[in-house]
Amino acid sequence: MNRNEKRQVVTDFSKKVEGFQSAVLTHYRGLTVEQINTLRRRFREEKISYHVVKNTVMKLAAKGTDLEKLNDYFKGPTAIAISHGDPISLAKILSEFVKTQPKLEIKIGLIQGRVIPPDEIKGLATMPSREILLAQILGGIQAPAQELAGVILSGLQQVVGVIQARADQLAQLESRE
Repeated sequence: MNRNEKRQVVTDFSKKVEGFQSAVLTHYRGLTVEQINTLRRRFREEKISYHVVKNTVMKLAAKGTDLEKLNDYFKGPTAIAISHGDPISLAKILSEFVKTQPKLEIKIGLIQGRVIPPDEIKGLATMPSREILLAQILGGIQAPAQELAGVILSGLQQVVGVIQARADQLAQLESRE
């Protein structure tokens, strides 16, 4: 590969990592091509890319980005999973795959600029998705408001009930007279 081809590879990979939300480096030694392709297919379903790239290319592409924080981990056979969306789905896919293929090793992760060790990545996998978390938060916010509305409505109903009872009382008194 000549210099121009190398520059093009670095440029292409730089474009792929541009604007990422999360990235996880893995050690893939011992996996077959078929197993890696199975993992790639699973990632593609969630719009996550998985690349086996030379470490020097990764280091060059990482310059000026948050990925530079992972430079010390670009050693040995390394592959990178890149997500531009929900980091939890990335963690879930990797954790599920490692259960069936323990030869895949999670080296390190980078989620929204923060370096994450492998055990935290596995912990993320147990969390519900972003949508479910947002729904739970919204439900938590709505519950007190609904309770307050119920209390106010109940109080208003009692006042209306007292007024209606007094109006009925006055109507009975008028009808007697």
